[in-house]
Amino acid sequence: MTDVTTSPADFAPDHSRRDLHVILVGLMLAMVLAALDQSIVNTALPAVASELGGMAHLSWVVTAFMLASTTATPIFGKLGDMFGRRNLLLGCITLFIAASALCGLAQSLEELIAFRLLQGIGGGGLMTLTQTTISDVVGPRERLRYQGLFTGAFAFSSVAGPLLGGGLTTALSWRWVFYVNIPVGAIALTLLVIGLKLPPVEKRSQQIDWLGAILLTLAAGALLLLFSLAGSVFPRISTTSALLAGGGLVALALFIWQEKRAAEPMVDLSLFKNGPFTIGTLTTGGMTFAMMSAMVFLPLYLQLVLGMTAAQSGLVMLPQITMMLVSSVLGGRLSAKIGKPKLFLVGGIILEAAGLGLLAALAHEEAGVVPVLGALAVLGTGMGSAMPNATVIVQNAVPRATLGVATAAMSFLRSLGGALGVAVSGGVMTSLLAAKLAGLGGVDASAIATGGMQVIHTLPEAAQAQVAEAFRQAIAGSFMIGCGVMCLALLLSLRLKGTELPPPEAKAA
Repeated sequence: MTDVTTSPADFAPDHSRRDLHVILVGLMLAMVLAALDQSIVNTALPAVASELGGMAHLSWVVTAFMLASTTATPIFGKLGDMFGRRNLLLGCITLFIAASALCGLAQSLEELIAFRLLQGIGGGGLMTLTQTTISDVVGPRERLRYQGLFTGAFAFSSVAGPLLGGGLTTALSWRWVFYVNIPVGAIALTLLVIGLKLPPVEKRSQQIDWLGAILLTLAAGALLLLFSLAGSVFPRISTTSALLAGGGLVALALFIWQEKRAAEPMVDLSLFKNGPFTIGTLTTGGMTFAMMSAMVFLPLYLQLVLGMTAAQSGLVMLPQITMMLVSSVLGGRLSAKIGKPKLFLVGGIILEAAGLGLLAALAHEEAGVVPVLGALAVLGTGMGSAMPNATVIVQNAVPRATLGVATAAMSFLRSLGGALGVAVSGGVMTSLLAAKLAGLGGVDASAIATGGMQVIHTLPEAAQAQVAEAFRQAIAGSFMIGCGVMCLALLLSLRLKGTELPPPEAKAA
């Protein structure tokens, strides 16, 4: 196992405090760009469908971005380690800006989906390169402060995306959810061109593992399609599901075989022999799994069971986002001062498990909105405390030469965990709804789980009340799954050793 007190601290960041602030703002804007586009488009989809048509394929506007960004993440991580991150990051911002402009100019749904693929490639680079680049310019102890800010920026984007998307679509048009990226991206690009100066990468013979990149793309693409679309676009038990699962597993096996023999593997599998790296990446994937498995159907529960409007259900999420923002920023500073990220990771996971358990109990008892607000605040506090500390534990556990690969692997598993969480949650939800609604004729549980309130509003009033009761019990089961996953993540995190940070001497000038 890499010694966390020496390996990552072998370099001395070469930036003044003023430069560091310029770099930090540029990197955070770049991350916000990528994070916003995971959610900002959702509220604009009805307007897109009304203008461009193609309702049957509308979900691909979101799926295309997710597929491209997730599969691009580990590739950019490796390329950054091989050739340096500065120019690669600037290139990804430029690609993202150009693709955003093309999305806004799209004249058909097919064009928009193709341009979203390009945008996703740039977004995947931004998600991994921003988090890795900040670790290039600050020492190990300072990373906790700044990774906390990045987690806060991600939390802000989570709530701002749907609100901003809805506002821009209503005030201007759906095209402005893409055009808004252009000025923000231009500011980020300008700041990083001015402020970011990274040491040159060691000159040596470099061989890009193209076969590994292709196999990883095939494996990730097949599994993500399976997790995201099974149960909505095609049945979970079907020939399509079997082909995607089989193809994804075969491609994954071939990828592992290729990485063991490649001169410059796209993912260094030896990293998984490193305890802190492995535990950090797995707990990050578990946290995202639990969050997505719980959150994906929460708005529907709030609207159907508690009788809220769509706007009100969105506001209910604010305590989670607010506490995630506050705890990530303040917790990062406190963790950096104490120098024990494991303590905050374990504490955060305990709070996440408690928050999800509370939500399950509240859903089971059909509690009012005030206790739900409290449970969401506990959940957000845990997420904000745990996520940046997991990132820093992973980054401090590996040498600088593999920093990009390590961060990208964590980001990749985080995306995969989120997709798996949605898939498992959807499967459990549909199964429980089907069992509860078995005696209610003319009600399609799968259509309710995927179509939401639009489908439910078409039912007779008596049937809607029965659906609400079935849904209340089903979402309680979904929360319990998330709680169980966090308990497993807790057991993993307790096994962490050697994660204490080096003395506070190594910090930015």
